[in-house]
Amino acid sequence: MKEDILGRARVDDTPELQEFYKALSKFDATALWTVANDIEPWYPQPKSVPTMWRYEELRPLVLESAHLVEGDDAGRRAISLINPGRQDVTSAVGLLFTALQIMNPQESMTAHRHAASALRFVIEGEGAWTIVEGDRLRVGPNDFAITPSGTWHEHGNAGETDPVIWQDGLDIPLVNALDANFYEVHPDVYQTPGEVDNSSFLEHGAGILKPAGRTWSKRYSPLLAFPWEQTYAALEMQAKVSEGSPHDGIIMEYVNPVTGGSVMPTMGAHMQMLRPDESTKAHRHTGSVVYHVAKGKGHSIINGQRYDWKEHDIFVVPSWAWHEHANDDPNNDACLFSFNDFPMINSLDLWAEAVYTENDGHQPVA
Repeated sequence: MKEDILGRARVDDTPELQEFYKALSKFDATALWTVANDIEPWYPQPKSVPTMWRYEELRPLVLESAHLVEGDDAGRRAISLINPGRQDVTSAVGLLFTALQIMNPQESMTAHRHAASALRFVIEGEGAWTIVEGDRLRVGPNDFAITPSGTWHEHGNAGETDPVIWQDGLDIPLVNALDANFYEVHPDVYQTPGEVDNSSFLEHGAGILKPAGRTWSKRYSPLLAFPWEQTYAALEMQAKVSEGSPHDGIIMEYVNPVTGGSVMPTMGAHMQMLRPDESTKAHRHTGSVVYHVAKGKGHSIINGQRYDWKEHDIFVVPSWAWHEHANDDPNNDACLFSFNDFPMINSLDLWAEAVYTENDGHQPVA
């Protein structure tokens, strides 16, 4: 794209240059000035677009998949949520993948591992479990669990009558973009779990105390599961002593209890509370975010478009998109779970943020 600005590519096309470009193409080469303005934009130009997936619309199809495809044949029976602008990499937003996975009662999936990091946010069902590196994690609705890069893991449903549905989040598009992905099936097909369930939570879940003499050198959190009860209690306690962020309300990050950093090197996760009738001011930042409505109802305005949401709806905010949130209930709080690529963005020193100032910090709605 030509821009008539000194310092930007602004070469006029000529017949001689056309012949020159053809000569370069024979050697798999091109002139930088023909693409420079596209590959070096003035500000982030994400291909992803703001998108919402309504759980009440997708749930019947997720349930149908449980009758159409055997878990052993699918590997993981999951319905991927694809951003209209990133169908090329099977992404929900940016280089983040998400899906809705279902497991029938008494069903289990085979053990495997991959270079991509993964996380789970449980939507419904009381029998959900996942085994990560031998630690059998029992999880329920609104619980959050991680499956870090390279760790053996498998999933199942111990319930007798109802299916389990949870949201998967992975950095598959990122790892594939780096040509660094691997996948391996466990040599024994299934892992042998330890004698004590949720051992990582029992060891590290206290939060205010750290096991004496315990060392941990891996780059992901030794705490693998984060229960909803403790998460919501932490939000309530924080709300008693803080006004929170003007852009996110009461927002807290799931962290590695050893370092205080993100739970995994490439993906972070947050839970935020919007108090009754609370509305936040708009801002934007580099980095992509996938949101899941854990509790309540409300709306978000993303690049001037309003998205009304309720429990278990999923929506995304692309990098550098203006966004703000509001709780539409005057009597009850609303909670948004989210995961993001912020750890990777920050590790590369690519973080940038801007605050919306017009209309008292709120975007006009298209």
